[in-house]
Amino acid sequence: MFIDEVKIEVIAGNGGNGCLAFRREKYVAMGGPFGGNGGHGGNVVFEVDEGLNTLIDLRYNKKYQAKNGAHGEGKGMNGKNAPDLVIKVPLGTVITDLETNFILGDLTKKGDRVVVAYGGRGGRGNMAFVTKTNPAPDFAENGEPGEEKKLKVELKLLADVGLVGMPSVGKSTIISKISAAKPKIAAYHFTTLHPSLGVVRTKDHRSFVVADLPGLIEGASLGEGLGDKFLKHIERTRVIAHVIDMSGMEGRNPYDDYVIINKELENFNPKLMEKPQVVLANKMDLESSQENLKAFKEKVSVPVYEISALENKGLEDVLVVLADTLDTIEKVPLYDEDKFESHVLYKFQEEQPFKVYKESDGVYVVKGDEIERIYKMTWFVTDEAFLRFSNKLRKLGIDDKLKEMGIQNGDTVKILDYEFEYRE
Repeated sequence: MFIDEVKIEVIAGNGGNGCLAFRREKYVAMGGPFGGNGGHGGNVVFEVDEGLNTLIDLRYNKKYQAKNGAHGEGKGMNGKNAPDLVIKVPLGTVITDLETNFILGDLTKKGDRVVVAYGGRGGRGNMAFVTKTNPAPDFAENGEPGEEKKLKVELKLLADVGLVGMPSVGKSTIISKISAAKPKIAAYHFTTLHPSLGVVRTKDHRSFVVADLPGLIEGASLGEGLGDKFLKHIERTRVIAHVIDMSGMEGRNPYDDYVIINKELENFNPKLMEKPQVVLANKMDLESSQENLKAFKEKVSVPVYEISALENKGLEDVLVVLADTLDTIEKVPLYDEDKFESHVLYKFQEEQPFKVYKESDGVYVVKGDEIERIYKMTWFVTDEAFLRFSNKLRKLGIDDKLKEMGIQNGDTVKILDYEFEYRE
């Protein structure tokens, strides 16, 4: 089954908790802190597997979760880092963050891999907090939570030439003649239910990849027929080859077919119209084709090549023309750099990395990624841990904001599921 788009959830591993421990041995006075650090949580990684050609494995497993790092232990022993969770995908896979709509990765080369969710760092044990002023810290950190993301994973085929056209114009016959691909061929519309790739070799020993894309119809870019499912695969092609049934035996006008297909390409992505185009005038072995071809050439400015896929005529010469065209075209990335998350520049930053609001019951609620991360990593088991957490809130400016909003001693402040009483 050919699956080219899925939506999944990925959860990176949490960091292991740091250990709160003290060295207690006979004849060793003032042994001091002895708690180790937690291990790093596993990342979630996408990696190219050239043996795959569909995303079917992701369709049946919609949630991927990496392992957590091991907790730190006494005697200064650090927890073990968790292994990365590696998800294998085909060449041409694009991963998009559904929350931000930024692209996390476009995997187009052998060996490509991208980390889509980072595991949390391990919490520090109390040994890590030793200072001259605090030689025996009585606190440790919880591990940092791993990232959680909802992703859209798309497969956009890597092909040099894309064969486009109405149903039953001969695209599948062409690719079966010029390559070893074996698409399903029959005398009815929508025989081809998924794209087929074929590697072709010219008579002067050059090679490139051709994609047979399922038949488009008018309205394909809006979801009509099967075309809307496969228009995305045209985006990567460097040359668009229109296959036109020049005989008109299906009752359609060849020029109208050409105009309709171009309109659907432009509606889907205007950049497709910037790609070089050629027309393969197919079925030239039929009587009506020559007259229709003459009228067609008067209306178009793109190169037109006469072929008969059924009789295997003209195909060798067309392959040379396509190879010549490809030799003049520079390979360019599918997406601009500003579409990728790693290239986003945050020029403006909020003055306060948190928000505070008062609920109807009088509870002050504090929200913000940084403060919630600090809360999750605080292990509230000792007075020193509470004091350290309070100091961090103060440094972030949360105390000043609460005072500005009129908070009084005894009022309740809530961070996530944790409520505490405010005291100045």
